Amino acid sequence: MNQLPPNWTEASIGSICVDTEQVTPEAEVEFTYVDIGSVDRVTKRITSPQRLLGRDAPSRARKLIRTGDTIVSTTRPNLNAVALVDLALNDQIASTGFEVLRSPGLDPRWLGYLVRTSAFVEAMSSLVQGALYPAVRGKDVRSFVAPVAPSNEQKRIADKLDAVFTRVDAVNTRLARVAPILNRFRQSVLAAATSGRLTEDWRTRGVLPIEPNSSAEAPSRLPTTWVWKPMRKVTVCVDSKRVPIKASDRARREGPYPYYGAFGAIDSIDEYLFEGDYLLLAEDGKNLESRDRPIALIATGKFWVNNHAHVLQGREGMRLEYLLHWLNSESCDISDLLTGIDQIKLTRAAMDRIPVPVPPLDEQAEIVSRVEVLFTFAARVEARLRTAQIAAERLTPALLAKAFRGELVPQDPNDEPATQLLRRFKADRPASKSKQGRRAAV
Repeated sequence: MNQLPPNWTEASIGSICVDTEQVTPEAEVEFTYVDIGSVDRVTKRITSPQRLLGRDAPSRARKLIRTGDTIVSTTRPNLNAVALVDLALNDQIASTGFEVLRSPGLDPRWLGYLVRTSAFVEAMSSLVQGALYPAVRGKDVRSFVAPVAPSNEQKRIADKLDAVFTRVDAVNTRLARVAPILNRFRQSVLAAATSGRLTEDWRTRGVLPIEPNSSAEAPSRLPTTWVWKPMRKVTVCVDSKRVPIKASDRARREGPYPYYGAFGAIDSIDEYLFEGDYLLLAEDGKNLESRDRPIALIATGKFWVNNHAHVLQGREGMRLEYLLHWLNSESCDISDLLTGIDQIKLTRAAMDRIPVPVPPLDEQAEIVSRVEVLFTFAARVEARLRTAQIAAERLTPALLAKAFRGELVPQDPNDEPATQLLRRFKADRPASKSKQGRRAAV
């Protein structure tokens, strides 16, 4: 790194860290085990360690960790699974998939923030070896040349980053709450649209539109001009008209026509080409039961589709767009029609029995128009949300880069130079010890 502030210096991570120990947990002793999955890659915290007996421990449970250590995953370093070890995990054991960094001469938070920088992540990613199990070596981590600030400035920088990232985390938490609110809003709109509440003013020729309420449940009683009909009465299923695509044509499916594979495996060998206006309804998949994503979509023109969706056309008096809103509404409860355990399925016969609340055709058109307006509003909010989330995501690496250039807090010329810190650390550094496993009661 170039153009460091006065009193700063550079050193390899290995030269400012001491050796750490590997241990073998005793069979009857319980300990906390930290593996790669224990680290939250977003918050950079150890969030889900396991309690194990030594006899149940995997062979990789060997690295002794202490409060203030920084653990760095050597597997897939681009994912940056790093974390600072807190007091609760003192003298516990981590996987050999981590490099454990311990430096008595540095502020532990300084080292923890250092391995989160883009410079460190990019350097490690460039050294990856292996395709099936991409990883770097521990010595690669320790060879990284890092900027070193005076001790007092390390603390000032770490304090500042702690405060700023606390606010950033709070912002991200608030932003994360918006998407579920938008989903509930959409479901509220669909419930109002398919129960008659959304167009109540239209039917009575009132002036003010009815606001969709917070409930996604449609009332059992429909407006007097509406009627319940089974799916077979409002659609024509054309599954039987599927013509398998030749193997020679399959490679062209990603050409000029869209391909709908969201309902199942994208590499399904049973694929078909359609042309026209169709509604595609999921035929299988857990999403039919959980309803956490739409289960239907409309395809127009020429398109490919696999065999994980029913293909439907609307009968006279039924707009596919209105039917789409009903099927994607949580008010459309199809749970009793589903079969299977490991593979949830909506059979053709079961699909034909789905009840549909059918308004007059002109009211269907009004419903579709109003839903489009409200969904467009939700989409605009969603776009602004994503912009805010991207800005927040970019803030973290920008702040870290600024910190390790010495631009986050003012320098104090009275601080002891970092060269003195390293000289003292080198003089006090204990001799290297063997890292090979000794029996340990953790």
